[in-house]
Amino acid sequence: MIYSDYLTAMTYEIDNPIRYFLNRSIYLNDYIQQPITLTFQNEIRCIHCNRLIPKTYNSGSCYPCFKSLPQNDLCMVKPEQCHYHHGTCRDTAFGDSTCMQAHIVYLSLSSDMKVGITRKENRIKRWIDQGAVRAIPIMEVPTRLDSGVIESKLAQIIKDKTNWRKMLKNEYDDQIDLVAKRAEIIQHIPNSYRSFIIDHPHLYTFNFPHFNPPPKITSLSLDKQPEITGTLIGIKGQYLIFDKGVFNMRKHSGYRVHMRLGSD
Repeated sequence: MIYSDYLTAMTYEIDNPIRYFLNRSIYLNDYIQQPITLTFQNEIRCIHCNRLIPKTYNSGSCYPCFKSLPQNDLCMVKPEQCHYHHGTCRDTAFGDSTCMQAHIVYLSLSSDMKVGITRKENRIKRWIDQGAVRAIPIMEVPTRLDSGVIESKLAQIIKDKTNWRKMLKNEYDDQIDLVAKRAEIIQHIPNSYRSFIIDHPHLYTFNFPHFNPPPKITSLSLDKQPEITGTLIGIKGQYLIFDKGVFNMRKHSGYRVHMRLGSD
């Protein structure tokens, strides 16, 4: 199979294991245990405005889009700093459709147990993209700012980051009981937010097409290595896991590649 186009983040279908797709059509799970070669075609386009650029910012943006688009604002990674209510949002329509929507505060298990937030409608995608093997909602709040306030408080007692190397090596404590941990965490939620706690939440579990990860996780980059060849041994989050290293598909959004999948 030959694929030649600009890279985008992988899409998926919920199954056991998760079914991953390239360009929404090429079923990547079929190529596990087969050779794959990616060759950079020395061309990068901004995923927003489509102009040719020498490098990307924030996984696919050109510098002007990075500086001007609301999805690249600092408050997207620090939601407790949301400034929509001050009338300074970069794009009010974006704020209405993204930030002024119901958000979930959750616990997940990927490398370690962590607290996180996501739009309610985006929760499954968020958990899969971070390589979570389990996740459970804690509460549903009306806005991104509310979720950021809660997350920042809970982050004082529990991690809010994923160790991506441990996640890709499947290193996590399988004995962690997210239901029990959630019950403990709830005690730290401020009284003014306790009415948003979800009663009897569902515990989500995810299984990834992931086999025998390499003992050392080495990040592969088309900026440093214009041709990457290896045997695909797994897929997790937005990473292709090769026998020689791991390749972050989202980070390379906008890169034009020639990709040979399989030995045919």
